[in-house]
Amino acid sequence: MDAFDALRQSLVDDEGNAAMRQHGWQPLYTASWSARIVVIGQAPGHRAQTSGVPWDDASGKNLVAWLGVTEEQFRNPNLFSLLPMDFYFPGTGRSGDLPPRKGFAKRWHPPLLALMPDIRLTLLIGRYAQIHYLANARQHTLTDTVRNYRRFVPERFPLVHPSPLNFRWQTRNPWFVTDVLPELRRHVSAALDHTITRDLSSQSGKNPEHPDSEWENR
Repeated sequence: MDAFDALRQSLVDDEGNAAMRQHGWQPLYTASWSARIVVIGQAPGHRAQTSGVPWDDASGKNLVAWLGVTEEQFRNPNLFSLLPMDFYFPGTGRSGDLPPRKGFAKRWHPPLLALMPDIRLTLLIGRYAQIHYLANARQHTLTDTVRNYRRFVPERFPLVHPSPLNFRWQTRNPWFVTDVLPELRRHVSAALDHTITRDLSSQSGKNPEHPDSEWENR
C-alpha cells in the first residue's frame, strides 16, 4: 500500500466519516504525486457523490471551458488534483447543499498536498476555499477577491463557482470573462506546459533543462 492508498484508508476509517460509510459513500477526490494544478472546490453534490466522478455536472463542464483544457486533461490526476473542501456530499439544507464540514480540509488537505510536491498552481473556487487558503489576504467580498486575482498569482488563483446559476453574477461582472478568464488560461497553460515538456523528455531519456544529458534522478 503506497502513501496515497494508506491516507485514503485512514480517511475512510475515520470516525468523523462514519455516517458516510453507512451510506456506502467513498471520499471523492483525485491526487497524484505528479499533479501540477490543484482545484480546491466546495464539496461534492449528490450527483457527483452517487456517480463517483468529481465535478460531474454542468458546473464541471463550465470549469473545463474556463480552464481552456480538454475533459481528458481535467480528469487526468497526473495533471489536475481535485480536492474539495469536503470529500463527501454534506447533505441538503433549506436553501441547497450544506457547506463543507468545518475542520475537514484543515485535517486532510495538508497530508495530501505534502505528497504532491510539484503543484504549481492552486485554484480556489468559491468562498469556502478562499476563506481557508487566503484568510485575511482575501478582500471583503468574493467578487473583489476574484477581481484582484493578481495579488495571489502565480501560486493561487481565486475564482467564482462555475455553476450555471451564477449567470447573473457574470452578467453584472463582464470583466470576469474579458479580463480574468484569459489570464486564468494562461496560468493553467504555463503550469501544464512544464508537465508536457517533462513527459516528452522522460520518454526520450533526456532532461529538458539539460537536453544533452541523461536523467539521473528519474
